[in-house]
Amino acid sequence: MAAAERRAFAHKINRTVAAEVRKQVSRERSGSPHSSRRSSGSLGVPLTEVIEPLDFEDVLLSRPPDAEPGPLRDLAEFPADDLELLLQPRECRTTEPGTPEDGKLDAQVRAAVEMYTEDWIIAHRRYQHLSAAFSPITTETQRERQKGLTRQVFEQDTSGDERSGPEDSDDPRHSSGSLDDTPRSSGASGIFDLRNLAADSLLPSLLERTAPEDVDRRNEALRRQHRPRALLALYPAPDEDEAVERCSRPEPPREHFGQRILVKCLSLKFEIEIEPIFGILALYDVREKKKISENFYFDLNSDSVKGLLRAHGTHPAISTLARSAIFSVTYPSPDIFLVIKLEKVLQQGDISECCEPYMVMKEVDTAKNKEKLEKLRLAAEQFCTRLGRYRMPFAWTAVHLANIVSSACQTDRDSDSEGERRPAWTDRRRRGPQDRTSGGDDTCSFASFRPATLTVTNFFKQAAERLSDEDLFKFLADMRRPSSLLRRLRPVTAQLKIDISPAPENPHFCLSPELLHVKPYPDPRGRPTKEILEFPAREVYAPHTSYRNLLYVYPHCLNFSSRQGSVRNLAVRVQYMAGEDPSQALPVIFGKSSCSEFTREAFTPVVYHNKSPEFYEEFKLRLPACVTENHHLLFTFYHVSCQPRPGTALETPVGFTWIPLLQHGRLRTGPFCLPVSVDQLPPSYSVLTPDVALPGMRWVDGHKGVFSVELTAVSSVHPQDPHLDKFFTLVHVLEEGAFPFRLKDTVLSEGTVEQELRASLAALRLASPQPLVAFSHHVLDKLVHLVVRPPIIGGQIVNLGRGAFEAMAHVVSLVHRSLEAAQDARGHCPLLAAYVHYAFRLPGTEPNFPSGAPPVAVQAATLARGPGRPASLYLARSKSISSSNPDLAVAPGSVDDEVSRILASKLLHEELALQWVVSGSAVRETVLQHAWFFFQLMVKSMALHLLLGQRLDTPRKLRFPGRFLDDIAALVGSVGLEVITRVYKDAELAERLNASLAFFLSDLLSLADRGFVFSLVRAHYKQVATRLQSAPNPALLLTLRMDFTRILCSHEHYVTLNLPCCPLSPPASPSPSVSSTTSQSSTFSSQAPDPKVTSMFELSGPFRQQHFLAGLLLTELALALEPEAEGASLLHKKAISAVHSLLCGHDADPRYTEAAVKARVAELYLPLLSLARDTLPRLHDFAEGPGQRSRLASMLDSDTEGEGDIGGTINPSVAMAIAGGPLAPGSRASISQGPVAASRSGCPLSAESSRTLLVCVLWVLKNAEPALLQRWAADLALPQLGRLLDLLYLCLAAFEYKGKKAFERINSLTFKKSLDMKARLEEAILGTIGARQEMVRRSRERSPFGNQENVRWRKSITHWRQTSDRVDKTKDEMEHEALVDGNLATEASLVVLDTLEIIVQTVMLSEARESVLGAVLKVVLYSLGSAQSALFLQHGLATQRALVSKFPELLFEEDTELCADLCLRLLRHCGSRISTIRTHASASLYLLMRQNFEIGNNFARVKMQVTMSLSSLVGTTQSFSEEHLRRSLKTILTYAEEDVGLRDSTFAEQVQDLMFNLHMILTDTVKMKEHQEDPEMLIDLMYRIARGYQGSPDLRLTWLQNMAGKHAELGNHAEAAQCMVHAAALVAEYLALLEDSRYLPVGCVSFQNISSNVLEESAISDDILSPDEEGFCSGKHFTELGLVGLLEQAAAYFTMGGLYEAVNEVYKTLIPILEAHRDYKKLAAVHGKLQEAFTKIMHQSSGWERVFGTYFRVGFYGARFGDLDEQEFVYKEPSITKLAEISHRLEEFYTERFGEDVVEIVKDSNPVDKTKLDPQKAYIQITYVEPHFDTYELKDRVTYFDRNYGLRTFLFCTPFTPDGRAHGDLPEQHKRKTLLSTDHAFPYIKTRIRVCHREETVLTPVEVAIEDMQKKTRELAFATEQDPPDAKMLQMVLQGSVGPTVNQGPLEVAQVFLAEIPEDPKLFRHHNKLRLCFKDFCKKCEDALRKNKALIGPDQKEYHRELERNYCRLREALQPLLTQRLPQLLAPPTAGLRNSLNRASFRKADL
Repeated sequence: MAAAERRAFAHKINRTVAAEVRKQVSRERSGSPHSSRRSSGSLGVPLTEVIEPLDFEDVLLSRPPDAEPGPLRDLAEFPADDLELLLQPRECRTTEPGTPEDGKLDAQVRAAVEMYTEDWIIAHRRYQHLSAAFSPITTETQRERQKGLTRQVFEQDTSGDERSGPEDSDDPRHSSGSLDDTPRSSGASGIFDLRNLAADSLLPSLLERTAPEDVDRRNEALRRQHRPRALLALYPAPDEDEAVERCSRPEPPREHFGQRILVKCLSLKFEIEIEPIFGILALYDVREKKKISENFYFDLNSDSVKGLLRAHGTHPAISTLARSAIFSVTYPSPDIFLVIKLEKVLQQGDISECCEPYMVMKEVDTAKNKEKLEKLRLAAEQFCTRLGRYRMPFAWTAVHLANIVSSACQTDRDSDSEGERRPAWTDRRRRGPQDRTSGGDDTCSFASFRPATLTVTNFFKQAAERLSDEDLFKFLADMRRPSSLLRRLRPVTAQLKIDISPAPENPHFCLSPELLHVKPYPDPRGRPTKEILEFPAREVYAPHTSYRNLLYVYPHCLNFSSRQGSVRNLAVRVQYMAGEDPSQALPVIFGKSSCSEFTREAFTPVVYHNKSPEFYEEFKLRLPACVTENHHLLFTFYHVSCQPRPGTALETPVGFTWIPLLQHGRLRTGPFCLPVSVDQLPPSYSVLTPDVALPGMRWVDGHKGVFSVELTAVSSVHPQDPHLDKFFTLVHVLEEGAFPFRLKDTVLSEGTVEQELRASLAALRLASPQPLVAFSHHVLDKLVHLVVRPPIIGGQIVNLGRGAFEAMAHVVSLVHRSLEAAQDARGHCPLLAAYVHYAFRLPGTEPNFPSGAPPVAVQAATLARGPGRPASLYLARSKSISSSNPDLAVAPGSVDDEVSRILASKLLHEELALQWVVSGSAVRETVLQHAWFFFQLMVKSMALHLLLGQRLDTPRKLRFPGRFLDDIAALVGSVGLEVITRVYKDAELAERLNASLAFFLSDLLSLADRGFVFSLVRAHYKQVATRLQSAPNPALLLTLRMDFTRILCSHEHYVTLNLPCCPLSPPASPSPSVSSTTSQSSTFSSQAPDPKVTSMFELSGPFRQQHFLAGLLLTELALALEPEAEGASLLHKKAISAVHSLLCGHDADPRYTEAAVKARVAELYLPLLSLARDTLPRLHDFAEGPGQRSRLASMLDSDTEGEGDIGGTINPSVAMAIAGGPLAPGSRASISQGPVAASRSGCPLSAESSRTLLVCVLWVLKNAEPALLQRWAADLALPQLGRLLDLLYLCLAAFEYKGKKAFERINSLTFKKSLDMKARLEEAILGTIGARQEMVRRSRERSPFGNQENVRWRKSITHWRQTSDRVDKTKDEMEHEALVDGNLATEASLVVLDTLEIIVQTVMLSEARESVLGAVLKVVLYSLGSAQSALFLQHGLATQRALVSKFPELLFEEDTELCADLCLRLLRHCGSRISTIRTHASASLYLLMRQNFEIGNNFARVKMQVTMSLSSLVGTTQSFSEEHLRRSLKTILTYAEEDVGLRDSTFAEQVQDLMFNLHMILTDTVKMKEHQEDPEMLIDLMYRIARGYQGSPDLRLTWLQNMAGKHAELGNHAEAAQCMVHAAALVAEYLALLEDSRYLPVGCVSFQNISSNVLEESAISDDILSPDEEGFCSGKHFTELGLVGLLEQAAAYFTMGGLYEAVNEVYKTLIPILEAHRDYKKLAAVHGKLQEAFTKIMHQSSGWERVFGTYFRVGFYGARFGDLDEQEFVYKEPSITKLAEISHRLEEFYTERFGEDVVEIVKDSNPVDKTKLDPQKAYIQITYVEPHFDTYELKDRVTYFDRNYGLRTFLFCTPFTPDGRAHGDLPEQHKRKTLLSTDHAFPYIKTRIRVCHREETVLTPVEVAIEDMQKKTRELAFATEQDPPDAKMLQMVLQGSVGPTVNQGPLEVAQVFLAEIPEDPKLFRHHNKLRLCFKDFCKKCEDALRKNKALIGPDQKEYHRELERNYCRLREALQPLLTQRLPQLLAPPTAGLRNSLNRASFRKADL
C-alpha cells in the first residue's frame, strides 16, 4: 500500500508507542540491525569467531538415555548399527571362474588369482544414503515426491474454461453501442433480474454470534487439515552447481569394454562352388596403423563341401562353429575398417591361377561349363584329401565401418538413448580417456546406430608378395580415395552377407576370448557368439579384474632365399613346448573354425613357390599358469610338396628355431628376428636362445636372423614392465623367504635384498602408465602390506614405511594422471576411489574361522564364506593371526619369528597419518594433490579396525590412541593451512583440498570422538579467520569455508550432531495449539523478554555452542548477508543454497516425518527468522514491478522512495492493472520504525536467492513449535515485529501463483525482446515478469553459466538458452509445473496465515495493538488480493472475518484506505467463477456492512467504498464475470433477509438499495464487455462513463485510472500518462477548493503546459461539490499525497513512453509540493530522474531512437457502423505501423464482428461518394496522415519532440490527373492536399479523436514540380551537412540527383516546365520559382560532389569521376533552360486570385 498510508502509519505508531520505540532503540545501542547482529548473543562472542563447542561425548554421557519421549529418542545419539561390514561377492562375468586349477602356483600367480577371486570388503555406513551427499534432492526426486498432489483451483486458470454465462449466450450483440447513451441505464428491469436470480449457498453459522476464541479454534482446526507434509518438495530442487557435498559410490571395478559391435556372418556364396573357403575377420585402424582386434575365424561352407575335408577333420568343437562375433572399440574413429580375408585349401599353382575360375565363370553359365566344373571339383577333392591341413591365401576385402554407422545414424537420430554402455571406470556423464575420440573431426560413435545388413560383392585377390600388414594399410588408405587403384583391379565376385549392429547389453550364448561361457548362457548346445579381444589403438587405463593369460604369435616373414635345396612352398609350424620331448607340446593353441578347441600345433598358410614368404597369420595361445624356464615356442619350417610324386614326402622339415618364454623370471614378448637352424635341435637347447651359436650346428644364411616373428601377451598376471616385474618378484621372494634368489644377473642374498627393495620402491614411479594402472590394485595392496607388515629379513624387522608411503604417493599420482579425463566432479579418480571402497582390506585381519566353527556375524554383517571358496584363500594373507593356527600358508621360521612378526604389525591409519605428517616437501606435494585418496584410505582403515576388532562398543574417547589423534590434529592443521595459502595461487587445488579435508572430518564424525572432531573444525575456522583479516580477496576464502561447512553439514546424522535434545530450549507449553497459549500472551511488551527464548532465535553464544554445526552454517549465512560483505551475490547464493539443501534433506528424510521431531529439527534454524528479518531491505522486491527494482526503502523508513513506486500512491486496483496481476500489490506498508542506518547499503540479493531464503523462512515457520513462536513474537520490539510482518508480506509476493497461462507463455516466448530498460518495464507492466523470472531461474539451474546472477540480461546467453532447452516443454510438464506452483503458493500463503494468527494472539492485549493489527490486516489484504487458490481464500477470508469482528475499529475509525482495499478485494472475489470463493466473499462483505452499521455510523462508508470498488473493478479486470457477481449480490440480499438480529432496523432496506445500485453499474458495464476486443471502442466507452461521472469526482477519478490501466495494458504509455495528468488535474481542482496553498497547483490551469486538453477537468463547480459530505471525495487520492502519487505515476508513464520532455513538465508541478514538505529524499530521487530524462533527450536528439507514433485518418461509412457511420477519426498507432497493418487489423476486427464479405477497405484517399456504396456493406477508408504545422508554429516547435506532441492538425496528399488516374505524365500531374483538425490534441486520454474540420487545396503540375525539386534539394543539403558524414547516403542521394537514367528525373522536369516560357503570364512566377529551385539544386549538387570527393577512398575514384561527368552533362543540359529571361515579372496578383506560393502556410483551421 502506498506511501500515503505508510506515512499515516508512521504518525500513528509515533503517537502510540513512542516510548516503546525509544526503549528499543536504546536497547539496540543505536545502530543498524546488522551492527547489533555482529555482536549478537548473550555471550557477546562476535560472529566472526567460532565459539568453543560443548564436549559432545560428555554431554551425551551426562544425559540419561531415556530422557527423551518416544520418537525424539532417536535424535539423541547415532543408531547402534550405524557402521557395518559388508562382503560383496565379486561379479564374475562367466559361468566358470576361469582361474587355473593346478595346485602348484608360484607366489605371483597365486596372488593374482587370489586378488581376482576374493570378495569386495566394504565398510558401510548404514544411514549414509540419507545424507544429501548420497541421495541428493534433484529435479527428478522432487518430481517423484510431487506425485499425488491435489490440484488447487485458481480463478485465473478457470477463466478460459467456463465462458458460457446466461448473459453471454442470450443475444449475439454485434451491433456497436451508441456513444450518446447516458452512463446509467434504466434500473427497473435490473431490479427485476436480481430478484429472480439464484443465490449461492450460505455459510451455515455465519449469522450466529460465537465467542471469538471458539471461532479462532475452529478456523485453526480447518486450516490444519490436508496440508502437505513437506513444503520444500513443492519448491524447485536446490541448485546442482552448489552441491559440493555430492558424492556417489564408485562403481565396482569391472572389465573394460569399448563400444561393442555385433557382426554376424550370414552367408558366403561364389559364382562356382567347388571347395571349402574359410573366413577371417578383424578390425584395423588405418590412422594408427594398428590391428585393433584379434582374429575371428568363420566357416560358412555347406556340409557337402565340408565333407571334402573328412580325412583331416576331428569332431569340431562347438566353440569353433561360431558365426557371429562381438568386437569392442574403445577409440571409435572414422579410420576403422572391418577386414575380411578368405583362405582355401592349399593347391598347386599360385594365387592368381587359383582365382582365375572364380573370376571367369558365372553362375548363369553353369550348364555350359559343366565339364570344366566337374574337372575343377575333382582336382579340389584330391587337394583336400592330400593337403587338407594346409591353407593358402585367397582373397580379401574391407568394410569401412564409419560409413555404415553414419548412414545408419542419419536415418535414425533418436537412438541415443539405448546402447550407451558404461566404460569400465566411469559413470555416464564423464567418459574415460578411452572414450575420447582421436581428434576433433572424428566424433564417431559406434554405441548406437541402426543395424545394417551388408552384402559385400567384390573381393580382391591376395597378391603373394603383398601379404603383410604394412601392405594392407596402404591398400586400406587407398580404398578411401575416390580414384582407388583397387577399383581398377578385376574383382573376385562373390556375395558375403553380414549383419552389423550395436551389441545388446547382455547377449546370450556368448564366449569370452578364453572361450568361457559368459552369463547368461541358457543352453550349452546353442551356437555361440564369440567376444573378440580388443587391442586398443592407444593405451587404455583400466585395472585388471579377472584372470587372463593369453599369448599371440605373429610370424611376419621368412627369408630362405639363400637356403639350398627344394624349399619353395614353405609352411611354419608353431608348438608350445613344456620340455624338449615332442610329447611335451601342450594343447594350448586355440583352434580356428570347424576344428577342435585347442591343438598342439598350428601352421601358417602356404604361398606357392615363394622362398621368402610374408605371413599375416595370428596364433593365439593360452599361457599356462606357471611358465617355467623350460617353456618355449618351437618353430619348425616345412617344405610342402603340392604334387604327389612317388618317393617325395608330403612335408619335409627344412629348418628349426625357438623362443624361450621366460628370462630372469620375466615373460619374453616383443619382436624377434631369429636365426634358423638347418639341423635338428640338440638336447637342452631350450635353456639358451637361438642367438647363441652352438658349435657344430648349421644355420641358414650363416646364423643371420631370417625369421621375423612378434609375440604379444595379454595378461593380468605378467605386468610386462621391468619396474613392476622387479617389485613383484622382490615382494614375493620376501614372502616365500626363498634365498638366495637370482634376479637378472645378480644373486640376491638376505643381506642385499633390503637395498634392492628400497631401490625398487623408488623406481616404481618410472613404470609405464598402462601396466601400472592395470596392476594398480596389486601394487597398492603390496605397498599397504609393506607398511602394515614390515618384512622380517634375517630376523630383523625392516621398516619400509616411509619408502612404501612415498611409492604409494607416486603410484597414486601416476594413476591419477593417466586417468585425468575420467575424473569425477570432485577431481577424484574413480579407479582409485573404487580401490579404496571395494578392494582395499587390512592385510591379515580377515575374520578367520577355525575349522568347524560356524561363521560369526561381525557387527551385523555376516561374513559367511561362499560355499565354493577354498578356505585357504582367506588364510593366504592371514599370517600372524595366531601361532596356534595350523593352516598358516607359509609357516614362519620359528616361534620367535612369529612373535616378532606380530610385534612388527602396525595399523595402517596410524602409519599413514604419521608418515604424512613427517613427509618431506616433495612427497608432501604429491600427497596433497591426491589428499582425498589418503584420507579415504585412513578412514576405511579406521573403520575396518573398529569393525574387525569388535571395538565399536568402546566409548569413542577410547577408540583411538592419543598419539594418533595428535597426528590427525597436526595433519588437519597443516592441510588446512595449505588450503588457505594456496587459494590465491592454485584455486583449483585449494578447492579440492578443502573438500577432501571436510569429507575427512565428516567421516571422522562417524568413527572417532566427535568433540575432538569439532575442536579440529574450530581450529580450522580460526586459521581461516586469521587469514581473512589480511586476505586480498576474502570472497575466495569465504567460498571455500562455506563449502567446507556445507560438506560437514551433509553428514547423515547432522541433526544428532547438533544436540537437538539438550535443554537450551525452554519447556514447551503442554499443548502446541496456539489458542491454548492465549493466556500467556500478555507477555507482549509488558514483561521482560525471556532470555532463553531469545537466545534460541538469535545466533547467541549458547545457541552456537550447543548447535555447533547449525551455528556454523547460519553464521556463514549471517556473515554473507552482512551489507558490507564482499563478493556478495555469489556468497549469498552459496550460503542460502546450503541452508536450502539441508532443509530439503530434512523434508525428505523418513527419520523426521513426525511433527514433534520436525519441530525439534526446526529449532536448529530459528535464528534464520531474525536473519531474514534483518536482511529484509536487501531482499528482491517481489511486490513491486521487477522492472525498476525499487528496494523497499528499508522498511524502517516511514516514507517510500519515489523510485518508480509503480502502484505508488494509486488506488490499488489501478496499480494492479499496471502490474498486470489480478490485484494491486501496492507498496508495502511497514510498521517498523527505527534507526535508518546502513540498511540501504550492501548488495541486494538476486530474485532467486531471495526466493530461496524466503522459502527456508517459511519452512521454519511451518515446522517450528507454535507455542515457541508465540513466546518469541511476544518478546519482539515493535520495529522488529514490523519487519517480521514485512517479511511475511514479501513471502506472499514471492510465491504468488502465476497461472497455467504464464507457464505456456514462457514456453512459447522466445527471447527476442529488446533488453533495455523500456522493455523490462513493459514486461513488468504486462505482467509477464513473474513467469519470466521463474524461467530464468529454472534455466539457470541447467545453465552452464552457473552462478552468474546477472545472466538474465545477457543477451547472448539468454538467446542461446531460450532456444536450447526452454521451448519444447511438453504439455504434461507444463501442467505439472502449474500444479506444483499452485500448491506451493497455497502452502506458502497458509504458513503466512498461521503465523499472522500467532502474531494476532500475541498482541491481543498489548497497548500497541492497533498499529500491529493494522499491519497484520494489510498483509491479510495483500494475500486476499494476490492470485490465490480457492482453498487458501476460504481460510484467508475466515481469518479476515475474525479480525474484523474482533477489531472493527481498524476499519471504521480513521483510515478509509483499509476499508477501501478490503471492499475491492471482497467484491473481486464475489465475482469469482468458483462458487466456494463467492460463498466466503459474500459472507465477508455482508458481515462488513453489518459491522459498519452496528458501530452506528450507518454504513455509508462501506456503501461508498463498495460502489467505487465496483466501478474500478469493472473497468480494469478483463476476465470479470458480471453474472457471478450478480449471484453474490443476491446472496448478500438473502443474508440481509434472513438476519434475525437486525429485523427491526433499516439495515435490510439499505442493503437492498445498495445491491440494486451495484446491479445497475454492472448492467452499464456489460456494454464494455462487448467491446472488449475493440480497444478504441472500449476506451471510448470508458471515456463516456467517466464523462458521465463528471459530478462524482471519486468515480471519475476511478474511471480515469481504469483507462490508464487499460492503456498501460495495451502499451499506450503516453495515453496512460495523460489519464494520470487528467486525474491529477481533477484532484488539484478539488484541493484548490478546499485550501489555498501557495505550493499546490491552482487547478487544471496549472497543467496546461503538460497538455492543452486538461482544461476539461474544470467542469466541477461548487454547487456540485460539497467536500464535507461523508464519503464524498474521501478517497485517499484527494490529498496532497494522493496528488504527488498521481504525478509520480504520470512521470513514470511518460518515461516509459519516451516522452522525457513531458516528465520535466510534470516534475515542475511536483517539485514545489515536495519542497514545501521538505521531502529531500524524494527531491533527490526526482532530480535523479530528471537527470536521467535530460540525458536521454541529449542521447536521442535526432529522434530516430524514439519514434512516437504514426497517425492514420479512418473514415467509417455504412449503416452497419451505427453511430460511427460517416464519422472520421484520426487514429494514433504505435510507432512504425504500416498502412497495411492497421488496415488488416481493422478489416479483420470488423469482419469478425459483421461477418464475411461485409467489410470493404476503400483503397484510395479520394472523397467517398455515399450514393455509390452498397447499403448492406461496411466501408472503411484508411489514409496515412502526417502532423502539419504552420510556418509560425515551426519557430516554436524546434525539437523532434515538439513536432510530435500536442498535435491537432494533420495533412495528407492525394496525387491525381484530370482524367481520373492517380499518376500521369509530368505536365498533368496534380496534387490535392487535405488538412484535418481534431477535437483534442494528441496524445490524449484516447488513441482516436474525432475529426472536427477539414480543408482542401489543389496544386497545379508546376507547383507539384516545385515541391518535388525543393524536396530533392533539401535531401541533398541534409546528406551534405550530416555530421558525422555518411558517404553511402550521400552517394545514394547524388546518384539519384545526377544519375543519367533517372526517370522523371530533374532533367525531364526542367525540359517539361522550363523549355518554353508559358503563355499565361500568371504562371511566370511559378516558372521563375522553378528556375530558382534548379539553380539552388545545381549549387547543392556541386557541394555534395565536393564533399563526396573528400570522403571517398582510392577504390571509388573512378565512380566519383563518373558522377562528376554526369553532373557536368546535367549542368550543360540545364544551362540554356535556366538562362532564358522572362518578359517581365507580373505585378503582384489581385487579391481575389488564389496563389499558393504567396500563402506562406495554409490557414489555421477555424476550430
